[in-house]
Amino acid sequence: METVNKIQPEPKLIVILGDQLSKDIAALRAADQKRDIVLFAEVMAEARYVPHHQKKIAFVLSAMRHFAEELKSLGWSVRYVRLDDPENTNSLAGEIARAQNELKIARAFVTEPGEFRLSQAFTNCAGLAVLPDDRFLVSHQEFRDWAEGRKQLRMEYFYREIRRKTGLLMSGNEPEGGRWNYDSDNRKPANPDLFMPQPMQFKPDQTTRDVLQLVEDNFGENFGSLHPFWFAVTRNDAKMALEHFVNVALPQFGDYQDAMLSNEPFLYHSVLAQYLNTGLLSPMEICRRVERAYYEGNAPLNAAEGFIRQIIGWREFVRGIYWLRMPGYTQENYFNAKRPLPTFYWTGETDMACMAAAIAQTRDEAYAHHIQRLMVTGNFALLAGIDPAEVHEWYLAVYADAYEWVEAPNVIGMSQFADGGLLGSKPYAASGNYINKMSDYCATCRYDVKGKTGENACPFNPLYWDFLQRNSDNLRDNPRLGNVYRTWDRMSEAKQSEYLESAKKVLESIN
Repeated sequence: METVNKIQPEPKLIVILGDQLSKDIAALRAADQKRDIVLFAEVMAEARYVPHHQKKIAFVLSAMRHFAEELKSLGWSVRYVRLDDPENTNSLAGEIARAQNELKIARAFVTEPGEFRLSQAFTNCAGLAVLPDDRFLVSHQEFRDWAEGRKQLRMEYFYREIRRKTGLLMSGNEPEGGRWNYDSDNRKPANPDLFMPQPMQFKPDQTTRDVLQLVEDNFGENFGSLHPFWFAVTRNDAKMALEHFVNVALPQFGDYQDAMLSNEPFLYHSVLAQYLNTGLLSPMEICRRVERAYYEGNAPLNAAEGFIRQIIGWREFVRGIYWLRMPGYTQENYFNAKRPLPTFYWTGETDMACMAAAIAQTRDEAYAHHIQRLMVTGNFALLAGIDPAEVHEWYLAVYADAYEWVEAPNVIGMSQFADGGLLGSKPYAASGNYINKMSDYCATCRYDVKGKTGENACPFNPLYWDFLQRNSDNLRDNPRLGNVYRTWDRMSEAKQSEYLESAKKVLESIN
């Protein structure tokens, strides 16, 4: 009897990036667990391309190590390259090539990276196949099709289509409650006497403690406090953090999502974005859990809708913008703003109480919520005419949830209006009055929020008018700013000059 020898397929290298920590990632789904080898690599090129917050580096490395161990326990063959491995080439492309050479593997698979620079770096990797990242609800082509022919891209219309596609909070063909958007109900300032839940915190295990020591040894001069470190670094813990948020904070998330309070960094926010953006949680599992809380009567509609909109609306929308406009999007500068980023963005040493609080919180927690980012640190940068590329790199560096695909459109488009209105209908520029309304920062500030000009006036007040005046050619025809410019035009020349002179002194002082 003749024996037939079956040709066994050659093994593949399966590359898993630090923000792809999911068993459902496309590259793993394309793998053969019995034959293929999974590669994780901690490399300096990723750790240092911006001066990342110490907690961010520790979070990603610890989550990578835990996920690799989970795969090993499930029977996968894992090659894990640590940062301090003496043979480490210190780049992902270099580690892929080294693994292929040492293991005699010709073919490698990776799921599409989230950042354009990495997608470019992978184009020269021999034998590397890039698979679509289908953790997102909208593919690049779907977004391009939606955006085609539109002069302006508005999240609200995109969001409605995704609601229909997913069926989230839908009653047949209509939105639950009869409205698509409950944002008008979500702008209440918070009372310090309210009960403030804290996000679930986790004690570091030995793996995490090893990573913390590694970060201390190699990145101790980076921005941010490394300790205490309490992030979840496994999927099971991230799921517990989600459940905790839904049970204790979601019911009041909607009402107070725009509020800011001194010494309350989290309020009713979920602090889940870093888990979502690294793959420990998926967008639909979060949204379905929040939706279920609403249908079970455990969260009001304005809270559930507002939270779901951030994930299936805004998060998907900014990813679409990023890939639609890269390369080049991070260099857009509609206002030709050239002022360097002030040093106090790194030190927090400023007399502006709102800025000091937001930056100190960012330093301590690698976290600030969206209004602190948009209407405090982002608003100041916009009003002061800081180079948007420098602002973008700061945000990318300091937050644990920041990856360029999600951070850049939020900063370049929304916060700094540097794309000239592609993403937003008007600049998010505001005087101190907005911050006073939504926070308690102004009560203890050395500046007078009601002061319009002079050395004791809140710097946001003269800077607001200076911003509008110096960018009048670009903004005066914006229909949403017509009333503002009419107010400016009604001022006397003396009053206008007073504002501009005060702004000039503020700008001189920050240099």
